[in-house]
Amino acid sequence: MTLASSTFTPASSATASVLDDLALYGATPPADEHDHRPLPEEDQTEAAITAMVEASHMLLADTQLEEDLQEMLWSLTNIFHRRLTRLERQLDENECEQRDLVRCQDGSEVKSLELERKLDRGQKLVEHRDAYEAMRDASAAHFHTETGSIWMPRSGSRVSHKNLTASVVDSRNFLSAERRKKNEIHCPEGTRIAFTGGDYQDYDAIWTILDGSREKYPDMILLHGGTPSGAERIASLWAENRGVTQVVFRPDWKSHNKAAPFKRNDQLLKTMPKGIIACPGSGIHENLVDKARKLGIPVKRIGG
Repeated sequence: MTLASSTFTPASSATASVLDDLALYGATPPADEHDHRPLPEEDQTEAAITAMVEASHMLLADTQLEEDLQEMLWSLTNIFHRRLTRLERQLDENECEQRDLVRCQDGSEVKSLELERKLDRGQKLVEHRDAYEAMRDASAAHFHTETGSIWMPRSGSRVSHKNLTASVVDSRNFLSAERRKKNEIHCPEGTRIAFTGGDYQDYDAIWTILDGSREKYPDMILLHGGTPSGAERIASLWAENRGVTQVVFRPDWKSHNKAAPFKRNDQLLKTMPKGIIACPGSGIHENLVDKARKLGIPVKRIGG
């Protein structure tokens, strides 16, 4: 019997595999070691986000799927926002670990080295957070340009550690930070002016009175209910345009059912705004006005 000849190929060695990876992908340091590679530059970030938005627009515009464009652009921004949320959790954990290590320092090299690593890790997380904030903010700006709406997360806040202007703070974050009396990004200092209204659409009247309020109180913070249309949306667009921080008080329907808007009014008034600007609206808006007057908070009416 004659055996057929075959070619034998030896398996690649571990060293050869590593060298192949280095040739293909370059050297990637482990997660616990210093990474010398640069973070994306500001112009790189802007160019990449612009390209993604333009590609999405070209794909869906003038097709049957055009109505999905706003949701797609919202989701694109939310990708960066979700990553930011995860990095914030990691930063909180890192801060706790650093405090624990500081307390148990005994002068040994091992403890000192461990603390050094945690400090380096914290700095790395801060830099990554700032990079993703730049991406999120660039994408949110394009969302505003394309749709005419302000990008806001479905829950939580949209704030920037490098630039606090035009941030949108969720009321739960705001009140929680205030209760803790902690000087942090979710509890910005300033003169609180509340705004309420229904389907009133007089842009000029709303912007004029808000501009007047900002002229009187340059550190103004706008509080409103975050409704997606009508007077409160116009006020939200004004704040975005003027770089004014917003605190959004959305009704908690899950916890309070039909009473949610009235409970929201109570929550907003607990912050004791300097004044309230009120447009024509429903009984919910009038409820806020009546309660404010009982507390001695001045009310400025627009449109009757």
